[in-house]
Amino acid sequence: MLTVIETHAYLRTTAAFWSDEERAEFVSFIAADPLVGDVIVGSGGLRKVRWAASGRGKRGGARIITYAQLSDGRVWLLVGYAKAKFDNLPTEFLVALKKEIEDDR
Repeated sequence: MLTVIETHAYLRTTAAFWSDEERAEFVSFIAADPLVGDVIVGSGGLRKVRWAASGRGKRGGARIITYAQLSDGRVWLLVGYAKAKFDNLPTEFLVALKKEIEDDR
C-alpha cells in the first residue's frame, strides 16, 4: 500500500487555492499514479504535476511538487503553487526540499 505524505509546506501552500475536498481529490489521484508529472531536471527526482483548477483548465491551475520513493511505498507532496504566481520554482529551492526528505528518513 502506498502512503501519501502531505508536508506542512504543501498543506500551507495549497490552502490558498484548494478546498479540503479538492486537496483530498489530488491525494487520491497521486496515490493511484505516483509517477505522474514531469521530472524536474537537476532536482534529484522531484516531479511537477499540473493540476487543473475548477473552471480554469491546466494552464490556470495549480502546480504540485512531489517525490515518490516507491521502494518504501511512499510519495511526498512537498509544495503547491498557482500557475499564475510562478512558472517554475528555483532549482536551489527544489534541491533543499529533496534534502529535507532525505534528512527525515
